[in-house]
Amino acid sequence: MTAPERDRPATVRRPAPEGLPATPELPAARCAPPGAAVLCGALALAGFALWGLLHVFGAVSHTGSGGSSLALVWLTCFLLLWWVPLAWFEHPVRASQEQHRALDELTVTVQIPVYNEDPEILWACLCSVLAQSRPVQRVRVVDDGSRDAETGEPVDYAQIRDAFLGRAEAAGVEATWDRVPNRGKRFAQMHVLTEDDADVFVTLDSDSVMDRHAVREGMAPFADPAVQSVAGHVLVLNDRANLLTRMTCLLYLPFTRGLRSAQSVMRRVTINSGTLALYRADVVRQNAGAYENEHFWGRPMQMNDDSMLTFYALLRGDTVHQPSALVFTLVPERFGHYFGQQLRWMRGTTVRHLWWLRYMPLGGVVFWVTVTEYLHMLLGVAVPVAILADPGLREQWGDIALAALVVGTAISYVMALRIFAVQREGESTGYRWLLFLCAPAATVWRMVVLRPLYLFAVLTCRRIANWGTRERVEVAAARV
Repeated sequence: MTAPERDRPATVRRPAPEGLPATPELPAARCAPPGAAVLCGALALAGFALWGLLHVFGAVSHTGSGGSSLALVWLTCFLLLWWVPLAWFEHPVRASQEQHRALDELTVTVQIPVYNEDPEILWACLCSVLAQSRPVQRVRVVDDGSRDAETGEPVDYAQIRDAFLGRAEAAGVEATWDRVPNRGKRFAQMHVLTEDDADVFVTLDSDSVMDRHAVREGMAPFADPAVQSVAGHVLVLNDRANLLTRMTCLLYLPFTRGLRSAQSVMRRVTINSGTLALYRADVVRQNAGAYENEHFWGRPMQMNDDSMLTFYALLRGDTVHQPSALVFTLVPERFGHYFGQQLRWMRGTTVRHLWWLRYMPLGGVVFWVTVTEYLHMLLGVAVPVAILADPGLREQWGDIALAALVVGTAISYVMALRIFAVQREGESTGYRWLLFLCAPAATVWRMVVLRPLYLFAVLTCRRIANWGTRERVEVAAARV
């Protein structure tokens, strides 16, 4: 491997890159506690779901030899959604003034890997780092050998690099910009983090823009020495681009403000989003070498870097989600890009499930959360098959399907109520209500499209040889 090309910080403040705004319009939002109406709605919908479940239980328990057993299985399916009510107990961690003073003494390094990124979103990402209300001490940008897909020539980020380094110097922030041969995201991260002596590392994707209070909010949980990592709260930046991006806003909720929030209540978050995550630096430094050289079934694995770092943090202590540490990220606008991304994530999660089952304590939360995920997936297939196989149950198919639809719709709306926990700048209440009303459509998409895709990903998780970086810019900020 050739030596990395390190660029010296500029000595004077530079203007914005040509064609890009001097001060990009950065998105903003705030985490809001659920109002009384939202909580009452959640209770009402939960009661409605319970009524539907009891109706299902009654319908199938009197239909012959297998009815009572199937009713019990259906009840088990409902109980496996334990995380839906538990997620409502999550709240932002607040540090006292004294704790904030101590946290402000810590050295924070933000690491941003870059590969074939849209210049406008990259510029906004970098500006959002310098605009933080809690200033960071260092920013380490690593261009992982970006090359034009058509010509094969290196992508020229010189104007953005020079402008950013100049502004960072003027702000008193130590910043570096390296270009290295393309080896994958993990190598790009560890190129600068292995020897960095900061107290906290922030990992930030180059297509993501932080709210100006993201670092301050994300640092608050570290007032507790047991906390080893903090997951940021991910929002969709290009949410108005088309129907797919609008639906993605709803599809993110069950994980970002559902399962992850419930795990955070138990201080056992299993996957931080690489979009924005914070780690005690020793978690990363002590696993240098192993982290970037992970293999699965003899093949190198560069994807799922975020879950691997979270895994290391889980081995050392607590991992939490901070709902007030907000970050906006671009999501796919084309179905081809969307399905490719989902398949990569699902295969990576399958691999990580095997790690959790092997290395997490048998009596611990992570182990049993993983078991329940697979049990729920198994029952989701077994229950419909059992109904179709039993003559008595087939006679009740209409009633069972109707009651199941009631349960599914109610649960969809309970999860979708979390939309109102964030108030985005420039987003009307009416628009949030419109998204909320569309929640059942996202549930149908998960069941009809994503669940079969996930089963395929589980069965093909060995196909990781081509898990490389993108060949071209997939989502551009100009379309946001």
